Amino acid sequence: MNSPLIVEYYSDVLCVWAWIAQRRIDELNHTFGDKIEFKHHYVDIFGDVPTKMDTSWKSKGGYEGFAKHVQHSAASFDDAIINEKIWTSIRPTTSANAHLYLKAIEKTYGEKMAQDMSLYIRQHFFRDGFDISNLQVLDALANQHELSLQDIHTNINDGSAMALLMSDYQQAKALSIKGSPSYVIDGGRQTLYGNVGYRVLHANIEEILKHPENEASWC
Repeated sequence: MNSPLIVEYYSDVLCVWAWIAQRRIDELNHTFGDKIEFKHHYVDIFGDVPTKMDTSWKSKGGYEGFAKHVQHSAASFDDAIINEKIWTSIRPTTSANAHLYLKAIEKTYGEKMAQDMSLYIRQHFFRDGFDISNLQVLDALANQHELSLQDIHTNINDGSAMALLMSDYQQAKALSIKGSPSYVIDGGRQTLYGNVGYRVLHANIEEILKHPENEASWC
């Protein structure tokens, strides 16, 4: 049996385009089944939100301007619900705490649970307006899934979760990942990033699946 095509997926939990992309990922998994496998990684886009707002968004309305941008970006996507409080009254300071927490979950429970919790955490930010930079909020969400806070905190305290996160961040730099979300396909030969439409993703994946490895290069 052939191995699945690996899609290395890089995102930031606070990125609205990654929130929008979730429906596309779900559809790709449904369409291609076990022919593809998403490997989830994190990239540092919102690691320092206050500085980001004070530099990139200061001349465009700061937090209020960014909140309008997020609302506008998601307006035409029915599945990407945006709570009106985010970036106005709910202002996470960093995505790094959530990334670290998810790596601690991955260390104990594996990639599948970490992926499920990543979506759950994003939902509680974008849809429900939770401040997911707050560790107490993350603990509460883990409790709802009956995950062991002791195991999660152990992985954070002993540095093992941080090591996994730094590996993701370093891989993103090595691959010159330019934004969130980013899709690295075909062993790094192809990288797509940003608001990539479903049809584009489908066509690229389908083309790679149709061609054997010895056709990857004509040289």
